[in-house]
Amino acid sequence: MKNHVWRPLWVVIALVAVILTARLFIVPEDFGVHDSGYMYGWYRQGNLAEWKAPPGKYRHDGECGQCHDERAGALASSPHAPIVCENCHGAAESHPEKPGKLTIDRSRALCLRCHTPLPYPSSDRSKIVGIDALEHNPGEECSMCHDPHHPNLEEM
Repeated sequence: MKNHVWRPLWVVIALVAVILTARLFIVPEDFGVHDSGYMYGWYRQGNLAEWKAPPGKYRHDGECGQCHDERAGALASSPHAPIVCENCHGAAESHPEKPGKLTIDRSRALCLRCHTPLPYPSSDRSKIVGIDALEHNPGEECSMCHDPHHPNLEEM
């Protein structure tokens, strides 16, 4: 073969050799597929304990009711009872250690996540009362007229 073919070929072979050599020093020995096959893909086995113990971002509603029993009681008998508090109030990662940390999302978009009418009769979401966001008080926060903890009441 001519020199113009061999030179690029040697450059490619040298690059592959450098990459494979660098891989030996960079990639940890415990990185791979391991016992479970490709179910979990490639991971570092020494990292399992770290993945099993992440800090909890969300808590259970039972914890909310310990301090906010008046709200939890009102909510328990309403159509919003199956909704977890943190769906509207955000993650309670360090609350009650830092009282007042939870923000109250009063945005219209939050309510419309569930109350936008869906045309699918087979979905359970079709059982939720939907509103036409363009006709029903456009631009207003829903909580100005509706109390989410007492959703059956029209006016606050």
